[in-house]
Amino acid sequence: MCATVPDADPGKAADAERVPPEPASSSWAAVFSLAMGVFGLLTAEYLPTSLLTPMAADLGVSEALAGQAVTVTAVAAMLSGLLTASLTRRIDRRIVLLGFTVLMIVSNLLVAVAADMTVLLLMRVLLGVALGGFWSMAAAVAMRLVPAALVPRAVSVIFSGIAVATVVAVPLGSYLGELSGWRSTFLAAAALGVVTLVFQWFALPRMAPRGTARLGTLWEVLRRPGFGVGIAGMLLVHIGHYALFTYIRPALENVVKVDVDELALLLFVFGVANFAGTLVAGWLLEISLRLTLTLTPALMGVAALGLALLPAGRVGYVALVVLWGLAFGGVSVAWSNWATRMVPDQAESAGGLVVVGVQSAIAGGAAAGGVMFGIGGAVTVFAISGVVLLASALLIVLRVEAPGHRAGADASTRS
Repeated sequence: MCATVPDADPGKAADAERVPPEPASSSWAAVFSLAMGVFGLLTAEYLPTSLLTPMAADLGVSEALAGQAVTVTAVAAMLSGLLTASLTRRIDRRIVLLGFTVLMIVSNLLVAVAADMTVLLLMRVLLGVALGGFWSMAAAVAMRLVPAALVPRAVSVIFSGIAVATVVAVPLGSYLGELSGWRSTFLAAAALGVVTLVFQWFALPRMAPRGTARLGTLWEVLRRPGFGVGIAGMLLVHIGHYALFTYIRPALENVVKVDVDELALLLFVFGVANFAGTLVAGWLLEISLRLTLTLTPALMGVAALGLALLPAGRVGYVALVVLWGLAFGGVSVAWSNWATRMVPDQAESAGGLVVVGVQSAIAGGAAAGGVMFGIGGAVTVFAISGVVLLASALLIVLRVEAPGHRAGADASTRS
């Protein structure tokens, strides 16, 4: 039953005015340019994972220190996700997005020529600023590029860039690093950024700022009825996944009994399934947001428990890995859509909170997985994470609101 917010009615008209009007036609070129931007940013974020050893040797530091290139990017992305909506509230959204792409190019170029680890880490901070800001705005901008009924499909296209980067970034980075050195790999990433910038320059329309976001807006959004519970559900889903994903290699080696070559192939299959799941989620969201939010962690939980507890045989284990990848492909798409529908008048601030939640869950899931792995190995990680994922699905069914396309504006003032 919906509870009334005391001051909702006086502000309802004002909130409706701040919601960007639905565009009369679709700008799919702009949508694909955003997908390309997400792909470039995530590829750059993942590159140090495949280039850690040569980077550390060239810069004369330990691999542990070189690995902080990933950490500082994640921390900067969290802060950028929180602050972008308020700090850029008076700037054309096209200019902001192009600015983030420029930051990505500059970061990759200067990492490629960095003489020491300090410069490299500072440039990776720039990448984190671009990554968190771009990601936090993506779903909100999609609302201004296509009619409301097509927003789920547009968001799934944009976030397919994450899945593609997951598939290709690490093996491609490793291959280019062996072929021409780690610095050349970052130069290639900068070149990709230039191509992306040109595409976005011609494809993105002007989008006048409409938001009134300030730092206090983040707290106001969190206090909206139903939003905090939804973020808690989202955190559980991501913590469950990243506890699993951090230890996917030892799990597949010990449970599925794959060798190194088979492991690489299975991870590739997981990535392809993840990409497919992103696109399927766009279609499923047009049918039911609640179904998508619930089904994805439920399927992931079933896959995790199956990998941990069932004598499924090699074919069965591969099928469970594919199911896991397919289901997780819909998670980012579903929660980004949920946030914009719940708070359409402050969609960018809501997107920033989603970014912070995801980045926090990555760290929390990896840490929790490490504790579980130390206690009982990969099987324990998968079993407990499976239970967490099924619990998150139950929480979503019972407590998380899932407004429809046209209900979003009302959901921001009443729940």
